[in-house]
Amino acid sequence: VQLQASGGGLVQAGGSLRLSCAASGIIFSFYDMTWHRQAPGKQRELVAVITRGGNANYADSVKGRFTISRDDAKNTVYLQMNSLKPEDTAVYYCAATQRRGGTYDYWGQGTQVTVSS
Repeated sequence: VQLQASGGGLVQAGGSLRLSCAASGIIFSFYDMTWHRQAPGKQRELVAVITRGGNANYADSVKGRFTISRDDAKNTVYLQMNSLKPEDTAVYYCAATQRRGGTYDYWGQGTQVTVSS
């Protein structure tokens, strides 16, 4: 199983980035897909979830700015990030889960997002 995250980079505040996470080795449509982030010195936090049925939920800190989506035909989940702020700077990880309660079956390797002020 592999989750390959990409799309990170350096962007100015107010800018946009689109992250992608391509999955292989799993039946993608059977999994809820998630994006998390971890800033230096902070705990990893859940940013967005999209269920296998296509329902999306977001952390309060990103609501209205970030959009999670999935393409089951391409085994890929996306995170469109708009109106980026310096506090969005973190390593972003995707994860796949069939469980409840904040546990995850598979993790991607992370992609760095840096937002300059």
